[in-house]
Amino acid sequence: MEISLPLDQIQSSYRFACSLVNPSLLKQKLPVSEVFSLSKKRCRSPFSRFRCSLLDQGLKPRPMPKPLREPEQNFKKDIRLEETRLDNPNSRSGICGQIEKLVVCKRYNEALELFEILECESDLELDINIDTYDALVSACIGLRSIRGVKRVVSHMHDSGVDLDMYMMNRVLLMHVKCGMMIDARRLFEEMPERNLVSWNTIIGGLVDSGDYIDAFRLFLMMWEDTSDIGSRTFATMIRASAGLELISPGQQLHSCALKMGLSEDVFVSCTMIDMYSKCGNIDDARCVFDMMREKTTVGWNSIIAGYALHGYSEEALSMYHEMQDSGAKMDHFTYSIIVRVCTRLASLEHAKQAHAGLVRNGFGSDTVANTALIDFYSKWGRIEDARNVFDRMPHKNVVSWNALISGYGNHGRGAEAVELFERMVREGMVPNHITFLAVLSSCCYSGLSDYGWGIFQSMSRDYKVKPRAMHYTCMVELLGREGLLDEAFALVRDAPFKPTVNMWAALLTACRVHKNFVLGKHAAEKLYGMGPEKLSNYIVLLNIYNSAGKLEEAAEVLRTLRRKGLRMVPACTWIDIKKQQFVFFTGDKSHPETKNIYDNLDEIMAKISKCGYVAQGGNLLPDVDEREESMTLHHSEKLAVSFGLISTPDSTPLQLVQSHRICNDCHGAIKLISMVYGREIVVRDASRFHRFKDGSCSCGDYW
Repeated sequence: MEISLPLDQIQSSYRFACSLVNPSLLKQKLPVSEVFSLSKKRCRSPFSRFRCSLLDQGLKPRPMPKPLREPEQNFKKDIRLEETRLDNPNSRSGICGQIEKLVVCKRYNEALELFEILECESDLELDINIDTYDALVSACIGLRSIRGVKRVVSHMHDSGVDLDMYMMNRVLLMHVKCGMMIDARRLFEEMPERNLVSWNTIIGGLVDSGDYIDAFRLFLMMWEDTSDIGSRTFATMIRASAGLELISPGQQLHSCALKMGLSEDVFVSCTMIDMYSKCGNIDDARCVFDMMREKTTVGWNSIIAGYALHGYSEEALSMYHEMQDSGAKMDHFTYSIIVRVCTRLASLEHAKQAHAGLVRNGFGSDTVANTALIDFYSKWGRIEDARNVFDRMPHKNVVSWNALISGYGNHGRGAEAVELFERMVREGMVPNHITFLAVLSSCCYSGLSDYGWGIFQSMSRDYKVKPRAMHYTCMVELLGREGLLDEAFALVRDAPFKPTVNMWAALLTACRVHKNFVLGKHAAEKLYGMGPEKLSNYIVLLNIYNSAGKLEEAAEVLRTLRRKGLRMVPACTWIDIKKQQFVFFTGDKSHPETKNIYDNLDEIMAKISKCGYVAQGGNLLPDVDEREESMTLHHSEKLAVSFGLISTPDSTPLQLVQSHRICNDCHGAIKLISMVYGREIVVRDASRFHRFKDGSCSCGDYW
């Protein structure tokens, strides 16, 4: 790990964020007279710019507070005692005390409603103390109420209250937490004096709002202003580096933390793991994790998420097992990450264990974890389990609805996906662009053309969601399924933006299915000029040429592949049996049970041949080479299915992952196997999920 920047160099030059912004800007210093008030006297002026008119908002006086609902018995008695004092204008403890008690009980709305008495009854000469203002600040933060912030600040200004450093920081935090960053910056600049809390609050707010460059600018100013920089500041700035996905400033911050003795701080270590992971350096992330003396739940979660982020699913699962062995406490984030890893690996047993652990540890109602479970079950043939999880969720967000709608679409149950979408709208949930992608894909997979077009047209008309390229791609595929290639081409050509790679690829797939040589060639030529180069697009064009007998053009495609350095790698298939992954290649004979696998495969082929199976050849779909094409009967998918049938009890579903798109021959064979053996077989290939059951596939033979 290269961390070598000297601390004295940073202290003298303040340049370690210069790669992020214009260096000249960092050297500029704001005029002290305009930005900083160096006077040590208490200041009331920061609120002069935040005053709001309550009368303009149409607020009416409310002489008595609303009846309180479901209070605790002791609190209820206190309320009754205080009510007798409300008529006394000089009773400070009456109203202020009740506000403070309501905030302690987290009844923020009622606290702000009671605050209206202090705002509107001008004849009540109440001396509001700092504790009451502090309680009102907590109420505004709890509700994220911008209107509440303006009311409280306006009252502070009118009452002429003097705020100490603690309350100034609290008011600053209130603006930050409510997303009022412009007002927060102005308030921070007008503060007569600042401490570490002030700096951390404003810098943390900038990072949370995604304004990473300004966060670095303020951090450099802070470095000049004070030497008292703690672990929280470093953790916040490392998060800023992760947000920018720039590893250099993160490494320099790591260097500073090491030299200042802060590297062993748990929060700094966890943010460094996250930063290195997001910047693409998983090895350094693992190094930081290994050096942690106390490996906390957050630390484990960070390194597991880092491996999962970069596609190292097996390593992520291995770290999860190490976490279990270490006795570390797991939270709902741990289980959510592992369920998503299991989705990639098709590991049903591990996912079921994670689900059980989620419930056993009291996280059964967690929205994020349950949404991950819905996604897993729906993608691996357990749509009813996914629906059960969904129905039991006490709180559903838009992601939860999207996951189940998409799940119905993957299972070829488009009508139920549309019905769920309509229910979502009826229940007041606002659909987003992912929702429309899920429901349009569902209509596409199920051939629901009328529903698809209706929903597509309603996006901008009824929901004010502008269709994106992903939605146009769905509509191109929907038209392509029905053989309306001219209409699909017109939609691509007339799109209100430059057609994307996926739009042309969807048109090319439609041309391959319907054997339209001319339009397919045109779509392929468009794809050639768009990066990145995808081997599958060349293969589809190669198949079109072969099917049309254009051998010379097919040979030219092969020469182009060699010239561009694109090669067809061997296809492989994974299958999970009893929590163990097994990998098969075409013609693979390395497995200990090779003889049984091949003997069983011969028996399988004999049985499905009686049901109409005929080996298909003549094309290279998917991205396989000629050697694999000549070994159709021993493709990796068939070997994996054969092994799964002899290794699991009857009626047990099989889950496979294919590195390429499944070929026509294997697709047809697995459909018949699912019917003859009464097995549900789910295959995730490079194109989509296929759920084979009773002789049919959820893709509708279009992929």
